[in-house]
Amino acid sequence: MKKLIGPFILITIGFSLSCGTNSNNNADLDASQPIENIAKYPSEVFSLDKWSLMLGNGETPDTLLNYKHTDYFYAANDGVDWVVFKAPNGGITSPNSHNTRTEFGQKKRWTPREGGRLTGTLKVMHVSTSGDARIAASYSVVVGQIHSDEGHKNEPLKIFYKKFPGHTKGSVFWNYEINTEGDNSGRWDYSTAVWGHDMSVIGPDSVSYPSEPEDGIGLSEEFSYEINVYEGVMYLTFESQGHESRTFTKNLLVSDFQSKEDLPEQTVNLFVPIGQDGIERTNAYEGELQFFKQGAYNQTNGRATETNMVWSTGSNTYNGDVEQQYANGSYVEVWFKKSSLAHGTAPN
Repeated sequence: MKKLIGPFILITIGFSLSCGTNSNNNADLDASQPIENIAKYPSEVFSLDKWSLMLGNGETPDTLLNYKHTDYFYAANDGVDWVVFKAPNGGITSPNSHNTRTEFGQKKRWTPREGGRLTGTLKVMHVSTSGDARIAASYSVVVGQIHSDEGHKNEPLKIFYKKFPGHTKGSVFWNYEINTEGDNSGRWDYSTAVWGHDMSVIGPDSVSYPSEPEDGIGLSEEFSYEINVYEGVMYLTFESQGHESRTFTKNLLVSDFQSKEDLPEQTVNLFVPIGQDGIERTNAYEGELQFFKQGAYNQTNGRATETNMVWSTGSNTYNGDVEQQYANGSYVEVWFKKSSLAHGTAPN
């Protein structure tokens, strides 16, 4: 069954049985299974040859073969081997971001017409428990991206997981950031729900939360995604046992947002009040070099909320003390058991 979701197409294609058994959804870590850091290196869990890495302390190791870092990037086992990505709310950031990440970056660059394919099977073990409920980015982590390496260096795709404190279920959604015509200060994201809410569902005040999503994903509950860019069109597939599989398409060569009349209501409510009301160039991301990113890109930060009522979450950072942040819930932790990079392929 097809449904229109704003300018995008959603196809409901039944239930997935491909992701294995879900872990306990009611705790950050599944106490029913022994969890341990193991002697293996992440490069023994799946191939890392096509990736670079940035850690939450700003380090970028020269090689990932037989590499791990006990605070940010290592292997763990709860009966299955996983690669663990951790990032505090307050750490070292990349030059173009205010958020801390432990995240892969694809070495290869490609245009939307050339395409590429990224898959991941993961579970989010923790998101920050501090933040401001009015700020859309609070309590969230990005677990997969397409990032432009030219022009404004915007992001045609960010895959989020977000869970409000006290909720059992969180949300998975994906954002498309417009590739603005001219001044990039007017850029904004359009958010599409996969399971649960989209990004625009926020609290009425800083400490009150919206209703818990009935069809959401819990912490430590597995899900998978495939990002397949083929001949300029992005095909997204999301699967999780016990949830409807979801497939979306988005053309990266032709803009859906070429005039002010094209601004979605979501954008009018969330971004226009902070002065971000730009329009997109007609050919969107055509011709710009892109690359994939994957891991734990923490969206919660310590910036004062009044500086940006969408992205500045005002979270606790304990003056950048990583040990204190980990002890007090001011971090994100994401586990991947599968990851692959390949050429884009014609969709089925």
